[in-house]
Amino acid sequence: MNRALPAALAAVLLVSPFTSAIAADTAPREPYGIALEGFGYPYPVHLMPVVNDGEQLSMAYMDVAAAQPNGRTVVLLHGRNFPSSYWAPVIKMLGEAGFRVVVPDQIGFGKSSKPQGELHFDNLARNTIALLDHLKIDKAEIVAHSLGGMLGVRIARAYPDRIAHLVLTAPIGLEDYRLYVPPTPTEKMIETEDKLTAEGYRKQLQTNYAIKLPAEAITPFIDARFNIKGSPDYPRWLRAFVSSGQMIYREPVAHEIPLIAVPTLFVMGADDHNAPGRPLAPEAVRAKMGQNAELAKALAAKMPNARAEVIPNTGHLVFLEAPEKYKELVLGFLGR
Repeated sequence: MNRALPAALAAVLLVSPFTSAIAADTAPREPYGIALEGFGYPYPVHLMPVVNDGEQLSMAYMDVAAAQPNGRTVVLLHGRNFPSSYWAPVIKMLGEAGFRVVVPDQIGFGKSSKPQGELHFDNLARNTIALLDHLKIDKAEIVAHSLGGMLGVRIARAYPDRIAHLVLTAPIGLEDYRLYVPPTPTEKMIETEDKLTAEGYRKQLQTNYAIKLPAEAITPFIDARFNIKGSPDYPRWLRAFVSSGQMIYREPVAHEIPLIAVPTLFVMGADDHNAPGRPLAPEAVRAKMGQNAELAKALAAKMPNARAEVIPNTGHLVFLEAPEKYKELVLGFLGR
């Protein structure tokens, strides 16, 4: 049973989103494998071996050629709560503009291996550059979303000669969450995440991300997470997922952003106030967190070659909620 995002988006035109959302959350779930076996991706998936901290792993990726190539490549970096399949409309948009599009699942996510060890942005950055080397790509454009924005920052700082442009789409990490949120033990986070229900997760996504999409369009994200509970490897998946949360908290990039010299575009949703860990912060400081559009504008002003664009009436999933404006901004920026 394959559930890919494009199919879900099309389905909203045919069924009541609220009825189908309830059905999706309460119906028996067909188990997915820990590498999302059973969950459909829009293009063929390839695997590349990598070694992180002595552990043999496999990095999954899509490599989509343009019908009329312009000789340039875009690498898409996904967020924490989303399989890279959600990039399908952007892959199509970029391909039609002549770009080769490489779309990895980072280690710990999607169809890539779930490691026994901890996740670190430096490892993910090295893996991404290793993928470019594997594909014989000397230089690429980076288009990143959410957690992928933090990774994009680390790549641009560590490997500036490999990056032509950086697009940060509703990135997290524009502030140092350690200034607001006390440290949380990994086992406590695992316990909390394990108790979360599909219905609770849907509400969490809608609330944290101010999503403007119909409820049915969110269902693939629910499936990608909760159908894995039927896998015998679910505990390893859960530990990797929690490790990604600890990575966000322990490895801030906000202090590096002003140092980026690569041409950078922030594309922000005006209503996106996502701030990882906010519920754990003291109530008095929660309102200060997640002022993402303002943070992006302030950071861009400190950078040598950056600007921030804010799209009104849009939440965290900017490229799905405002596709035409996103296309205009991104293609205009990459065409410079």
